[in-house]
Amino acid sequence: MNDLLFLIPILPLLGAILCGVLHAKGGSTRGIAGYIASAAVLGSFAISLGAFFALGHGEALHQVVYQWISTGDLKVSFGLYLDNLSGFMALIVTGVGFLIHVYSIGYMAHDEGKAKFFAYLNLFIFSMSLLVLGESLPLLFVGWEGVGAMSYLLIGFWYDREGGWPAVAGQKAFITNRVGDMGFLIGMLLLFHHFGTLDIAAIQSSSVVLSAGTATLISLLLFVGATGKSAQIPLFVWLPDAMAGPTPVSALIHAATMVTAGVYMLARMSFLFVQSPTAMMVVATVGALTALLAASIAMAQRDIKKVLAYSTVSQLGYMFLACGMGAWSAAIFHVGTHAFFKALLFLGAGSVIHGMHEEQDILKMGGLRKYMKVTYVTFLIGSLCLAGFPLTSGFFSKDEILWETVRGGTRAHFVLWGIGALTALMTAFYTFRLVGLTFFGKERFDPDKLHPHESPKLMTVPLMVLAVLALFGGVMGLPDLIVKDGNWIHHFLSSSVTPLKEGAEEAHGLGHESELMFLLLSSLIAIVGIAAGFVLYSRGPAFGEKVARMARPIYVLLAGKWFIDQLYQGLILTPLFLLSKLAALFDLLVIDGLVNMVGGLAFSLGRLVRKFQDGHLQTYALWMAGSTTVLIAWLVFQLWS
Repeated sequence: MNDLLFLIPILPLLGAILCGVLHAKGGSTRGIAGYIASAAVLGSFAISLGAFFALGHGEALHQVVYQWISTGDLKVSFGLYLDNLSGFMALIVTGVGFLIHVYSIGYMAHDEGKAKFFAYLNLFIFSMSLLVLGESLPLLFVGWEGVGAMSYLLIGFWYDREGGWPAVAGQKAFITNRVGDMGFLIGMLLLFHHFGTLDIAAIQSSSVVLSAGTATLISLLLFVGATGKSAQIPLFVWLPDAMAGPTPVSALIHAATMVTAGVYMLARMSFLFVQSPTAMMVVATVGALTALLAASIAMAQRDIKKVLAYSTVSQLGYMFLACGMGAWSAAIFHVGTHAFFKALLFLGAGSVIHGMHEEQDILKMGGLRKYMKVTYVTFLIGSLCLAGFPLTSGFFSKDEILWETVRGGTRAHFVLWGIGALTALMTAFYTFRLVGLTFFGKERFDPDKLHPHESPKLMTVPLMVLAVLALFGGVMGLPDLIVKDGNWIHHFLSSSVTPLKEGAEEAHGLGHESELMFLLLSSLIAIVGIAAGFVLYSRGPAFGEKVARMARPIYVLLAGKWFIDQLYQGLILTPLFLLSKLAALFDLLVIDGLVNMVGGLAFSLGRLVRKFQDGHLQTYALWMAGSTTVLIAWLVFQLWS
C-alpha cells in the first residue's frame, strides 16, 4: 500500500488538469467536468480507505516520491506519511469532499464556469491531501498555502456578482491568512535553527531539548498560523465573508478542508506544544473566547449561510479549547463529527437557497418543510447534531471536550468549562432559531410567485448520506461511562499524539460519577437551548423583533458582529492606507524628484555643450584658436614662474 500513497493527492491534481482543459475547450463537454472531478476524489477516498485499513498497531505507511530540496544543511524529500492521525484526516477530506463534489454537479448545473469550478475544487482536495500527508513541514506548508490560494479563487468565483463583493471577500480571506502564515513560517525557521531538520518525525525523535521559553515562542508562532487557517481570534474575520462563494465552497471550506488545517497542525505538532503549559493555556483561552464570541454573533444573523459560518468559527473554538487542554483525540473527534453535520447543514442551506431562487434571508422564509421534505429532515438532523442533542454525534464530541476541560480541576479549567457550557446553550438556541424561522410558521413570501421546490437527487442523496454519518458518527467516541473501551478514536489516535499529562482524573478525584453528572448537565443545556430557540421562533420572527426593540444596544452590537471589522478598519487598515499614500507621495516628490533633478542637470549640461557643436567650420576653428591661445598662455605662465 505504501507505493500507492502518492495517488491520494495526484488523482485530484489530474482531475483538476482535465477539468481545466474542458473549461478551455468550452462547449457541451464542460458538463462532464463534475463527473471527472468526483471520480478523481472517489479514487483518492478508495486509496485512503485501503491505506487506513492497512495501518498496523501504531505502524505508519511511508512513501518517498523523490528528493525535493537538497541545499546545504537543508534536505527535504517529497515524502508522504500516513499514520492513524493523517489516515483519519485523509478519510474526512476525501470522503466528505466526494459528497460535496457530487452535490456540486447539481448545484452548478447551469453555471457557465462549472468546469473551472470543479478544477478549483479538485485542486483544493489536492492541496489539503498534501497538507495532511506531508511528512515534513515544508510539504505541509505547500498544502497549507495551496488551500489558501484555492479559497481565494473559490470565494471569489462569482467575482462579477453583487458589485464585485465576492472578489473583495476572496482578497480578505487571502490577506488575513497571510498574516497568520507569517507566524507559521517564522516558527518553521526557528525549528530548523534548533533541530537542523524540518522532518516532523525527526524533530519529534530528536535529542535536542528546547528551553521553556523557546518551546513557548515556537509554539505560539505556529499557533498564530493556526488562528489564521482555523479562524480564531483575532484572525477570524475572513471566514463569514467566505459565504460570498457558491454554497458547495462554503461546505468544503467549513467542513472538510481549510478550517480543519489549523487543528490538524496543532495535533501533528502536539509533542512540541505539550512542552509549554503557557502556550497550551493561550490556545485553550483563545479557543474558548472565540467560541463564545462567534456564538453570540450567530444569534442575531439573518443570512442562513452567515449563521452557519459563525457557527463554524464557534465550533473551531471548541476544537482549540480541546487542544489547549491536551485532549487531542477529542479535538480530532470533533473535527470528524463537525465535518459530517456542518457539511450537511451547508449543503442543506444550499438546497434551501436553490429552492427559494437565491433567497438567503431567513426572515423571508418560513414553512418550507412542506415544500422540501428531504432537505427539511436532513437539515433537522444536522441541527440536532450541532445543538448537541443527546446521543447525536455532536453531543458526544462536544461533551468530551467539555469533560476534558473540567477535569483539569483548577479554577481556570472551571472558568473555561463555564464559557464552553454557555456557548453550548447559545449554540442550541441559535440553531433552532434558524430551524424555526426557515422551516416552520407561515410563509413570509408568496409561494405562487416564488414556487419553492425540492432539489434534484444529485443534491439530496449526499444530504441523506451525510445525515446518516452525522447521526451515528458519535459511535467513534462513546464515553467509557456508557460502553467500556468505547472511545475508539481516543485509543486509535493515542499513538499519533502526545498527551499533556497522565492521571489527571485521579489527581482531582473526578471519576465516573462526576462524568455522569456533567454528561447529564450537557444534555440539559442542549435541550433547554433547543426548546427556547424553537418555541420562540417557530411561529415567526415576532419575538426576535420584540427583543431587538427592547434590548436595542445589545442587538445592534451582535447584529453588527461586535463591530470588529470596523475596529480593524479604523485601527489597522485606514492607517495603513494613509501610510501607503504618504509613502507614494514621498516617492513622487523626494525619490522621483532627486532622480529627475539629476537627469535635468545632465540634460541642461548636454544642451549647453551642444551649442559648441553647431556644424560650422569657422566655429570649430574659433574654439581651437581660443583653446590654443589659452594653453600657450598657461605654458608661458608656468615657464615664467
